[in-house]
Amino acid sequence: MTPLCLELLAVPKVLPEARRAVREHLGVPCPEVQLCVSELLTNVIRHIGEGTPVTLRVTCEDGRTRIAVTDPEPYTWLVVRAPGPDDENGRGLVLLDALATRWGVEQGPEGKTVWCELPPPSEPAPAPASAELSGRSAASR
Repeated sequence: MTPLCLELLAVPKVLPEARRAVREHLGVPCPEVQLCVSELLTNVIRHIGEGTPVTLRVTCEDGRTRIAVTDPEPYTWLVVRAPGPDDENGRGLVLLDALATRWGVEQGPEGKTVWCELPPPSEPAPAPASAELSGRSAASR
């Protein structure tokens, strides 16, 4: 599968567009991948600023799906927080850490890339037998 590479401005309205593009690229339901994409882009919006140019890359190889978001700010550090039950923020990297098999940050003079790897999305589940084939209507279930 060819990699997906999107040049974006990190603004809230791009989140659903990026999730949809990833879903279409992978061709299967991929809620965990889409959630990680949202969290990585939201971190840029929240901690670097709206309108920051970013590159989103999604690759599938060696039995894993890799998501990488590159931004131009090499010195903004990521901190995994321990949010309390009433905290409204601070769960993004906790979610990333829970979903990803591994994740990290690559820093360079031109910016940084935050990446994570997940198992590949599974194939779509087979469709259930239709009500006509099973002899029961949806109303009788």
